Amino acid sequence: MKRRRRLMLAAASAAVLQLLSPVAAAQGRGPLVTVWKSPTCGCCKDWVRYLEVHGFEVRSHDIGNTDARARLGMPVAYGSCHTAQVGGYAIEGHVPAREINRLLKERPDAVGLAVPAMPRGSPGMDGPEYGGHQDPYDVLLVRKDGRVTPYQSYR
Repeated sequence: MKRRRRLMLAAASAAVLQLLSPVAAAQGRGPLVTVWKSPTCGCCKDWVRYLEVHGFEVRSHDIGNTDARARLGMPVAYGSCHTAQVGGYAIEGHVPAREINRLLKERPDAVGLAVPAMPRGSPGMDGPEYGGHQDPYDVLLVRKDGRVTPYQSYR
C-alpha cells in the first residue's frame, strides 16, 4: 500500500512539473546557458536577451571567449564573437533558440552547434542597425570525431 501511494505521488508530481514547465520557461527558468563574451559586444548582449526571451536562463561572463571555446572543444575555424555552453554542449555564435532546443532534445554525439562569423539576420544580428538584411547561413553540427554537418539552413 505504501509503495502504491509513493508511485501515485511520484506520477502526480511528474504531471504537475510537466504542466508547469511552459510557465517556468516563460519566467526564464529553462535550460541554463553559460555565455562567455566581450563586455563591449552589443550583438552578444542582444543574443543573450534573445535567449532569455526564448525561455533560457542565461549566466553571462564578460570575459573573452577564446579560452572557453578551447576548453569546450570547439574548433577555432567555427569561431564567432561569443561562446556558450548548455546541457554539456558548446554553442558558438548566433545559434537560434530553435536549434539549441532541438540539440538538447536529440542529444547527438557532438561538441555542439556553431554559426561561424556573424551573419546579418541571425539572432542578435537582426536589430534595426542591420537594415533588415538577411545573410544566408547554416547552423553547423560539430561532431566529436571532427566532422561537421549542416544542422539547419537559413535562407
